[in-house]
Amino acid sequence: MADDWERRLGALGSAIRHQRQLAKMSLRQLSELAQVSNPYLSQIERGLHEPSVRVVRSIAKALNVSAEELLERAGMLDDDESVSSSTETAITADPDLTDEQKDALLAVYRSYRQSNRT
Repeated sequence: MADDWERRLGALGSAIRHQRQLAKMSLRQLSELAQVSNPYLSQIERGLHEPSVRVVRSIAKALNVSAEELLERAGMLDDDESVSSSTETAITADPDLTDEQKDALLAVYRSYRQSNRT
C-alpha cells in the first residue's frame, strides 16, 4: 500500500513537471506563481514530498489546469475516469511526439470528453 502511494506521489510530481514544461516555465517561475518555495516544489516534482490540497490547488492554478486533473493523472482520484487518465498518460508518455503535439492531442481529447458530458 505504501509503495502504491509513493508511486502515485511520483506520478503527481511527473504530471506537475510535465505541465510546467509544456507551459515553458522554470521551476523558479512556477514556485513564485504558486507561492511555494523552490526547494519544496522541486521535492514535490521528484515525488519526495506529499503536498497539501492547498499547495496542489495553488500549483494547478499557476499552471492553468485543475487540481483534479493533476490528481487524476497521478491516479489519486477514485472515479470512473480511469480511461481518461490512462489515455492521457499514454499520450504524455509517447516518446515519438513533441511536447507541442502532446499538448494539442490532450486539448482535443479533453474537449471531446467535455462536449460528450454536456
